[in-house]
Amino acid sequence: MDVITIGESMILFTPITTGPMRYKSNFESKVGGAESNVAIGLSRLEHKVGWISRLGNDEFGKKILTFIRGEGVDVSQVALDSVNNTGLYFKEIVRDNEVNVHYYRKNSAASFLKPSDLNKTYLAGAKYLHVTGITPILSETCYQTIKSAIDIAKENGVQVVFDPNIRKKLWSNEEDSKKILLEIAANSDIVLPGIEEGKFLSNETTPENIAKFFYDIGVSVVVLKLGEKGAYYHQEDDKGYVAPFPVKKVIDPIGAGDGFAAGFLSGLLDGLGIYEAVKRGAAIGSIVTTVEGDVEGLPDRDQLYAFLSRIEREDVHR
Repeated sequence: MDVITIGESMILFTPITTGPMRYKSNFESKVGGAESNVAIGLSRLEHKVGWISRLGNDEFGKKILTFIRGEGVDVSQVALDSVNNTGLYFKEIVRDNEVNVHYYRKNSAASFLKPSDLNKTYLAGAKYLHVTGITPILSETCYQTIKSAIDIAKENGVQVVFDPNIRKKLWSNEEDSKKILLEIAANSDIVLPGIEEGKFLSNETTPENIAKFFYDIGVSVVVLKLGEKGAYYHQEDDKGYVAPFPVKKVIDPIGAGDGFAAGFLSGLLDGLGIYEAVKRGAAIGSIVTTVEGDVEGLPDRDQLYAFLSRIEREDVHR
């Protein structure tokens, strides 16, 4: 297995027209979740990916399981819970580039993830373990599950990749949540924060200082996502900026960070240097923003290469 990721996926309801949700009657149902978004992105790029989670043994849970399995992701480690339901969330697109998310996930099946749900042999066979800052905040058992997964990974030489993916709507105590995220970061090999997440966690303000903060607490590779300004990376013998990939119109920014993570990990799996891997992440992050939905814009290899080729031609003729 190239990458294994752990976390909650939910049914996403989106009004079929833009505007405040209070006025909407018709909704589309889709599948969304940071970790499974990354898994799907990697699978479309022809990597072997596994996803660990719990779902309600209900129609929504079966929809999610069928969808993610259909994207080529291994779901053999997903447990179906006959007591607790699958989580839901709503995405309110008020207007282009103004999106609100409303969660209905308290006591969801995934919030009952526990260390005994982990198969040590399965985890030990991966090259990378991808985790986010969402799952350990869902419950104490989720926190212990992520800690156990990281311990198993480190015991078996599996690289740990951490995307803070801060969701303050899930937090009951900011300081406790921040402490958990920093603890996970310090036990990770690669950290992928957004610029605002980096500022919050490090109390630093510049990309260089934020990256140095994470490097100094033991992270080998730090990649800061800078949005429309591209990205900044820092490792022992190499650091620098990667230019952004501008798009003509941002339709839906949610999921761009997951696309970035998938692209970056894909680059590492393909043996690219860090600059080129970050560049692939930035490209996919940009592509994702041009399509409504969390995973609908994630490209396959042909679509990725076509996008990069088009950008290069535009640069030549500029």
